[in-house]
Amino acid sequence: MLRIISNQPIYARLFTPETATAKVKMAEDAWNSRDPERVSLAYSVDTEWRNRTEFINGREAVKQFLKGKWERELDYILKKELWGFRENRMAVRFEYEWHNHEGQWFRSYGNELWHFNPEGLTDSPVRQHKRPRHHRISPNSRQMT
Repeated sequence: MLRIISNQPIYARLFTPETATAKVKMAEDAWNSRDPERVSLAYSVDTEWRNRTEFINGREAVKQFLKGKWERELDYILKKELWGFRENRMAVRFEYEWHNHEGQWFRSYGNELWHFNPEGLTDSPVRQHKRPRHHRISPNSRQMT
């Protein structure tokens, strides 16, 4: 049970180096389970992802995306590493390997920026007036205008 110790938002008190590292390890373990339901529960219902050229919106779409991903990417194994954290954000490095149905192995890697809402889930709504960039994205091309 969490005790309120200040009027500071809960996510600003949530992470220490140990708890941030543990959060990343929990995410790594969930992804390595290759269970779309388990992974999706770490994300808000209205989560928004970009995976290379694909845009995924909502927890249900995440489940479908992951199901397809792990049908194509066999023997998927992931490593995540905490790079840093502050308030309700984390920077995480990832690297994973997998092979296709023909037996060709691949390695993918990159960085993720996590933003937690007060419930501890990633992603949270942003009011229009608080957006630092007011560009539009064309729904057909996904290009910034």
